[in-house]
Amino acid sequence: MTSNNKPRILAITACPTGIAHTYMAAEKLTAAAAELNMDLKVETHGSIGVEGTFSEADVAAADAVLVAADTAVDKERFAGKRLLTASVSEAIKNPNDLLTRAQSAPVYGAGAGAGTGQAAGGESVAASETGRAGTSVVAGNETGKGSLGRSMYQALMNGVSHMIPFVVCGGLMIAVALSLGGQPTPEGLKVPEDSFWNTILQIGSLAFSLMVPVLSAFIASGIAGRPGLAPGFITGLIATTGSLYGTETGAGFIGGIITGFLSGYVALAIRKIRVNKYLAAIWPIIVIPILTTTIVGLLFVYLLGNPIAALFENLTQWLSTLDGASMIILGAILGAMIAFDMGGPFNKTAFLFGGGMIASGNAAPMGMTAAAIAVPPLAVGVATLLRRKLFTQTERDSGIAALFMGFFGITEGAIPLAAARPLQVIPANVAGGATAGALAGLWGVKDNVMHGGPIVALLGAVDGVALFFLALLAGIAVTVAVMLTLLGLSTRRAARAGHGLEDAADRNDERVPATAAAATAEAGETEPARASTTTAGGSAPMTDAEYNHTGIKDLIHEGLIVLDQPVDSEGRDSVIDSLARVAGVHGRFTDSDQVVIAAFAREDQGTTAVGHGVAIPHARCAAVKKPTLVFARLAEPGVEWSAPDAQPVRLVFLVAVPESAGDEHLRILSKLARSLMREPFRQELLTARTETQALTAINGALN
Repeated sequence: MTSNNKPRILAITACPTGIAHTYMAAEKLTAAAAELNMDLKVETHGSIGVEGTFSEADVAAADAVLVAADTAVDKERFAGKRLLTASVSEAIKNPNDLLTRAQSAPVYGAGAGAGTGQAAGGESVAASETGRAGTSVVAGNETGKGSLGRSMYQALMNGVSHMIPFVVCGGLMIAVALSLGGQPTPEGLKVPEDSFWNTILQIGSLAFSLMVPVLSAFIASGIAGRPGLAPGFITGLIATTGSLYGTETGAGFIGGIITGFLSGYVALAIRKIRVNKYLAAIWPIIVIPILTTTIVGLLFVYLLGNPIAALFENLTQWLSTLDGASMIILGAILGAMIAFDMGGPFNKTAFLFGGGMIASGNAAPMGMTAAAIAVPPLAVGVATLLRRKLFTQTERDSGIAALFMGFFGITEGAIPLAAARPLQVIPANVAGGATAGALAGLWGVKDNVMHGGPIVALLGAVDGVALFFLALLAGIAVTVAVMLTLLGLSTRRAARAGHGLEDAADRNDERVPATAAAATAEAGETEPARASTTTAGGSAPMTDAEYNHTGIKDLIHEGLIVLDQPVDSEGRDSVIDSLARVAGVHGRFTDSDQVVIAAFAREDQGTTAVGHGVAIPHARCAAVKKPTLVFARLAEPGVEWSAPDAQPVRLVFLVAVPESAGDEHLRILSKLARSLMREPFRQELLTARTETQALTAINGALN
């Protein structure tokens, strides 16, 4: 407790875009803390960076910590403090409840021991405690109902991300050695033992041999922290050393994944054991690694290793019997998984399967995945070259970069466009990836290294080079065709929606006719002429002083305000369309349709309604020429927007910023988000008679 006996709470708020919800949650928590007589300090993690950073003294004095975030937040500095995690939307909806629960939350710890202390190496050690609803917080990981799957996924991705550099380095060195120094033999390409290229081959093989141990090590450390690293690495090496448990091939990557999870959770369990303070210092650096390695190592050697290796051997034998339709189906499944999430869990699962089969003597599955790996980035690049008008300049630039990344087998090159147009790009990727994988399977393409893309074929690692490229080209053609078709349909749909709202946009901007505004935008100007500034409501023109008021002039003016807008049957989508249309008339966007698509994509992630009849749809998009704020007060009763309080929305702010928005504009928008949580400001907007009055209220909130 603080000296005035108020509970001292620290809170962090963060949302994925860092524009609105981050600051709304901060405002709601601040108001709730005042109501509950708590001493609260908030640290916001927004697009403009971290503000209100906690000092060491703040953390030391805190009674509890609340992390209301939908993004990753480092919690290590809060070891030994009561810590509660929640979503940022829950902080907006139930701030009082969260602050109350934080005071009895579990203690966040980085180890186990008697009481709290410092382990060697600076790692903090704290006894774990059990909190509400069976949730425990141990060793820096929240485990409990609903969170185990997420923790396991994060640990797996931690292992995969650290493994990839070893795969790329080793795989490409092997490919270079085979292509430049290899000689054809009945068994395939062979590098003479006394050649320089054999040295390169051996170095690449050593790098490649670390793949499974590194995967296992970083899965374990993702679960248990540093004490899990050594056991994970050692047991991962055991998984690849089949001679320890009577097999020739070893347990492969599946064995490495299993040893990683076992080492992580065994180490985590040992850390929960309470020991006296004299053992606490050596517990995480000596006792936990030795016990974990012994337990998991013996378990794998005597119980798990042989069955897992036998599974691989049987799978290899089964795959060797596949032909015709069976290989087509397998290739289609692997190709679709590769292209679906472009580096995510589906992609990595298929990739690891294909690579694991190489070690078992069957390079066909890797041939299927190698063809599909390059399809999404190459197809994105081709699409942006063929139909440039469907894409923004930034997207066209990323398409060129994707071509280069696709050549080297980096599927992630397609992610920027897929993130901007997920409903059009991802289905196209899946269709093309499945096509490439199926054809590669049908034609018996093989890839002898764990990498993909044209580079491995050109370096001689692929058997059936011509057929590999035919499969790849077919996949690209299907992806481009589906992508352009879906993009064309979505553009026409948005255009039709915008056309029906043109009259409303024109009525809102009597100062500049739509044709003149369009001409202005076409000429590249960012704002319409201000020669005549009579508002739609017939009020007096704005003076230059009013228009140029600090903090508002670049974001919003009366032409970007719509009062008592009627709502049609399309509801929320119609509102977003219409506000984007209003901004487009004023030349704020190069392509209003792209802004609408980006705003819809944000809504798909979760509603932007925040309660109290307010919604703040927002978009970060290359089609935005300058940061823009468009306000609409909807006619009663408002529109359904899946608000957390289930109330209809009447006050809507469309926030649109370029991909490289300046900090100053984002700071202004954060002020708006906070102000909308206050009843007096909302009432001013609900009772404003003219656009000028609404602008004055907004100006007061932003300055």
